[in-house]
Amino acid sequence: MPPELPAGGEASRVRVLVTGAAGYLGGAVVSALAGAGHEPLALVRRVGTAPPAAVQERLGDLLDAGSLDRAVAGVDAVCHLAGLECDVVLNGVTGAAGLRATLAALDAGRTLALANKESLIIGGPLVTSRAKPGQIVPVDSEHSTLAQCLRAGATSEVKRLILTASGGPFRGWPRERLESVTPEQALAHPTWKMGPLVTTNSATLVNKGLEVIEAHLLFGFGLDKVDVVVHPQSIVHSMVEFYDGATVVMASPPDMRIPIALGMAWPDRVPEAAPACDWTTAATWTFEPLDDGAFPAVALAREAARLGGTAPAVYNGANEACVADFLAGSISFTRIVDTVARVVSEHDTSRTGATTIEDVLAVDAWARARARELTRIG
Repeated sequence: MPPELPAGGEASRVRVLVTGAAGYLGGAVVSALAGAGHEPLALVRRVGTAPPAAVQERLGDLLDAGSLDRAVAGVDAVCHLAGLECDVVLNGVTGAAGLRATLAALDAGRTLALANKESLIIGGPLVTSRAKPGQIVPVDSEHSTLAQCLRAGATSEVKRLILTASGGPFRGWPRERLESVTPEQALAHPTWKMGPLVTTNSATLVNKGLEVIEAHLLFGFGLDKVDVVVHPQSIVHSMVEFYDGATVVMASPPDMRIPIALGMAWPDRVPEAAPACDWTTAATWTFEPLDDGAFPAVALAREAARLGGTAPAVYNGANEACVADFLAGSISFTRIVDTVARVVSEHDTSRTGATTIEDVLAVDAWARARARELTRIG
């Protein structure tokens, strides 16, 4: 069974361990920690990375004040630190590298504020089977929104979950025009400030495909009950449609501090976590269907999820390898998803699902290697 989110409780000061402190979430996490009055026990970053200047300055303030126990680096650091007496592990590591952190936090019995969707997607049952009810709280803005909206009714009353997508910088472009997209264009997201992998994934819509799988695993609804709609303004972060015709939405400016604060305090809200919508100014919100012809990544993600087993891990691993090649100027924008589709189609789905982290990482390594082979063919 998928992990259940807790239903209620009182807000309190919590001790938070943050992994991926050098990533794009770093500044928002530090800001949310300060605003919520939570205790940042430790921040973990990958070797060779450094937090953005604003984050580094804030970390220095916390260390000087004695409120931060340590800021450490290393892929394996979280496996040790998750055993410390902390309340929440916020996993913000980018990509498949976050799987060990997710499993370490769950095994240590910590509440996992999950910003690393990839670890849930590639781990699948390996992750969900280790999670106790309420142990995983989503930090992705869309899934945090779904968790909030699902409180409006019983699970049996839900007709479908609706994930919103900004459409990225190439919304409305035909496929033939996408052939000439440059890395600079792909990294110019119209509404969100993110790291290069996630920004590129948003441009290809792979990110939304990953989110479809995440919603399926996290909330336990069938893939046929998880839809995607394009909403360029990024104000409505997702929706839940109920059987009586009502659709519950959550609206806020595109600001990760709200889902991060909720991830640390769930199910309670943190006062003034971020500015609200300005209702004194006229605004227009639009919604439109996804163009699967130009952006086939979501349909491909659904297929990988339907195949089951380690197919989602193949989808993710091949994509991460292709994105790196695209950003290096080695392949075209459209070859990212085309190559991922080829690798997924070659994956042996007759094998049973992964039972250990070594199984998952072996499949991930194969997918990356095969993707690189294909991109070098030309």
